Amino acid sequence: MAFSVTVGALELDVVTLSSLGLTVAILLAAYVASLVLLPRKARLPASTTDRLTFIWMVFDALIHFILEGSFLYYSFKFTPTAPFMTVTAGANASQEPLALLWQEYGKADKRWGVSDPTVISLEILTVYLAGPICLYIANKIVKRDPARHYWIIVLCTGELYGGWMTFAPEWLTGTPGLNTSNWLLLWVYLIFFNMLWVVIPIWLMWDSYNFVSRRLRLADRIGKTD
Repeated sequence: MAFSVTVGALELDVVTLSSLGLTVAILLAAYVASLVLLPRKARLPASTTDRLTFIWMVFDALIHFILEGSFLYYSFKFTPTAPFMTVTAGANASQEPLALLWQEYGKADKRWGVSDPTVISLEILTVYLAGPICLYIANKIVKRDPARHYWIIVLCTGELYGGWMTFAPEWLTGTPGLNTSNWLLLWVYLIFFNMLWVVIPIWLMWDSYNFVSRRLRLADRIGKTD
């Protein structure tokens, strides 16, 4: 008998629990990395904001490389033998563990299981551009390099745009691929996980904007007194 957990009227099976557990494990890995690379007893310990930013950047990079990278892998592996947007394309065509994860998320947004060309186009940029930038920013935080704020603004602008382009076409066409039939699909998969990449980038952009603007105003005042 397959293992499952019942929450209210919803039954969570092994795939659901494993998918959520992997996300938590990636977050824990990012936290451990912060403890190792940003020791609290360092001569110049990182601020709380920098520590949280570092954790997010490592978490973000791992999500891009491991999870979204696997989405591209399944999309390119199986789509050549089947048309885009069919049940035999992308993650739906495999029974490998990470493919099952995308099939699970595909219950909420079917585009992630069937090699949607728009999603693939966005994920190519996410995996091959956003992921490395995340690690670059994390390295800048470790080195206490203020130039990270420029790259934070660049990264967050791209991620907000990517989120908009992921869902705006779906909304404009009547959301045919979205399934909001239960609280897990709506509030956890669609709203919570996607809003993370809205709320946190906006906060990071605001923090970096304040840092850059303060430095520019200070430089301007110093220049006027020379």
